[in-house]
Amino acid sequence: MDNNPYILVLYYSQAGSVAAMAEHMVRGIEKVSGIEARLRCVPSVSSDTKASKSEIPDSGPLYCSEEDLRNCQGLLMGSPVRFGNMAGALKYFLDGTSNLWLTGELVNKPAAVFTSSSSLHGGHESTLLSMMLPLLHHGMVLAGIPYTETALMNTQTGGTPYGVSHYAGKHNSAVLSDDEIELCQAQGRRIAILAKQLGKTL
Repeated sequence: MDNNPYILVLYYSQAGSVAAMAEHMVRGIEKVSGIEARLRCVPSVSSDTKASKSEIPDSGPLYCSEEDLRNCQGLLMGSPVRFGNMAGALKYFLDGTSNLWLTGELVNKPAAVFTSSSSLHGGHESTLLSMMLPLLHHGMVLAGIPYTETALMNTQTGGTPYGVSHYAGKHNSAVLSDDEIELCQAQGRRIAILAKQLGKTL
């Protein structure tokens, strides 16, 4: 068991926007004392649906291990939209976590999800909702974004109360709007706070 409580920020990113969102989640987590952020990604999958990876990525955060997920105090999970669902790479990783499901390792830990799409109505909400399903099976406590976050009412790009989303546009811009940045940091901060609160009651 890791001695330092941390929130796992787990994501798959292809064009860079989900990675940018994850970085802002980390900043939100770091505003809560006593909780660290651990940034991890998953490798792409090949056409035969096998993970195509070396042990260590060429750049960016490390690939997520089962231990990273097992020992986290909370989870933020992100993926680009793929036909209204999460990307296959993230689904492939989650499909391999049945050992954690069998032992109930993630039960009662807080979790939230985030996504990005090149079109404004390209499936943000359906992707977020579908990403929640395996986390519900794991017994996690899901948290969205409350409307007390004023950026949720003001945003002209990404948002949603189901989790943060980013509108990347047809050029797949990884530059987040001010409202999206604010919501990413708020979501990271909220999961860190919930992890501390739930940890006291378990």
